[in-house]
Amino acid sequence: MIRLVVVVALATAAVQGMAFGPYEGKATGATALLRQLLDDLRPGTVLLADRYYCSYFLVALALSRGVDVVFRLHQRRGVDFRRGRRLGTDDHVVVWHKPARPEWLDAETYAAMPATLTVREVRTQVRRPGYRIKELVVVTTPTDATADAKEELTDLYHERWPVELDIRSLKQYLGMDQLRCKTPFMVEKEIWAHLLAYNLVRKVAAQAALAQGLSPRGLSFTAVVPALRASWDRLTTATAGARLALGQGLLQARGKEEVGKRPDRCEPRAVKRRPKPHPLLTKPRAEARAELLRQ
Repeated sequence: MIRLVVVVALATAAVQGMAFGPYEGKATGATALLRQLLDDLRPGTVLLADRYYCSYFLVALALSRGVDVVFRLHQRRGVDFRRGRRLGTDDHVVVWHKPARPEWLDAETYAAMPATLTVREVRTQVRRPGYRIKELVVVTTPTDATADAKEELTDLYHERWPVELDIRSLKQYLGMDQLRCKTPFMVEKEIWAHLLAYNLVRKVAAQAALAQGLSPRGLSFTAVVPALRASWDRLTTATAGARLALGQGLLQARGKEEVGKRPDRCEPRAVKRRPKPHPLLTKPRAEARAELLRQ
């Protein structure tokens, strides 16, 4: 099994960076893979992620590269809004102190990190029916309350959820959930081929949305994929002038595939696809076939 972490653009849903490694072992977790991608982020970027990535060291490494963060507060870090510099109701600025050096961090990098971090914490109550979360605490490195209102920060974190649907499109709809190559070199090529195809679809969706004055995320991913497959033969065999006309027609047609407005959509957390009643194949196929013939 492979663990894979991707950085997805909030506006276009295109993959901006990818790192992968073994599913088990030291320095193979999601935070370790994300640290490999920090150098690829441009200064001024805002990194939006869930509570798993909310650690002192990851925030410090992001700030050292000029990258701000908006994370949900980790469940192991306590919060007390009676302390710190108060900005409003359930809104304050606090100071985090550097913890002891973990094993994965070298002494030189640890010494270069600041002794404290100044962050802003905001809390909001979630009262929407069907939501599992009843209370949300968001941590941000921008601490100016006049530039970023409390509601804007919580709304921004709410926009993180579509990345789960982007990963689903990449894994399920494009078939990346099961890789077929056998060697590590070919597996890596297969992963990059899937990401290239995914970004191609997102590029066409963004171009179609721009032509229609829509948001790139407002177009259906599952509608763009079959359209690209259907037009592939015609686009590759047509002349240069004909390809331009075909491409414009494709963008105009895809611009009409708008996703329905579904605010605060609520769905059960359940697996729809039923497993087959057969046991898993845990040995080479030749051995299993020979054993079946002996029986």
